[in-house]
Amino acid sequence: MTARTTSRTLEALPAVSLERLLQAAALQTRVDRKYVLDEAELPEVLRHLDGAAEVLSIDGRRQFAYRSTYFDTPELDAFHRAGRGRRRRFKVRTRVYRHSGETWLEVKTRGPRRTTVKDRLPYDLGDAGRLTAAGRDFVAAILASHLIDDVDVAGLVPSLHTAYDRTTLLLTGGPAVSRATIDTGLAWRRPGSKLSITVPGRLIVETKGGSSPAALDRALWRAGTRPSRVSKYGAGLAALDEELPDLKWHRVLAHLPTAQRPA
Repeated sequence: MTARTTSRTLEALPAVSLERLLQAAALQTRVDRKYVLDEAELPEVLRHLDGAAEVLSIDGRRQFAYRSTYFDTPELDAFHRAGRGRRRRFKVRTRVYRHSGETWLEVKTRGPRRTTVKDRLPYDLGDAGRLTAAGRDFVAAILASHLIDDVDVAGLVPSLHTAYDRTTLLLTGGPAVSRATIDTGLAWRRPGSKLSITVPGRLIVETKGGSSPAALDRALWRAGTRPSRVSKYGAGLAALDEELPDLKWHRVLAHLPTAQRPA
């Protein structure tokens, strides 16, 4: 099967509106499970899915381009905490929905029972590459609320740019409603660099639900695919900087074909 087959498979699924998706499965606090697989493997996984799957559609569009800028300390505190599995880990990023220009400042932290908590603030597109004073205040307040009080928020600087295309699914099978994202065309770039690294032929599937595995998790497991310790931020930095340790992403990096291209 080819990537074109994957696209046709997703196009054949019924559409769901953003309003209904958010009503059914907003999930700002959730358990995330990530999988890396060949694009051609997805149609077979979806064919064995228990229950219904619908694709987010906005104005007839089903795939959306995302761009993010991550912020870290000069010592890459967020990178090292995540890679070493620290309890008080964090990620700070801006996210731009390129089809609309909608922009958010997001802070991701760890909640109880391995949950991911995401807090976000509406942001100006023109500030997507930097932290404003109001943005830093927001980040500081969120980190403090999660007892992360040893980060110099004033020293956070842009550390990685990512770009990819995302398709979002609403899944109504299994014990609970859940959602999942499918990311393709992943590219990483360090700020100030003229080159980016791309990941051809691979996609990242991320399920977002409760503590119990979702319908798509079970379908992936039946296909022989297991969750992966992949992080776009951690794996991207490790791939771009040979002096950084691979940490928990070394197995993922060993199986990711990458290519360099002009930014």
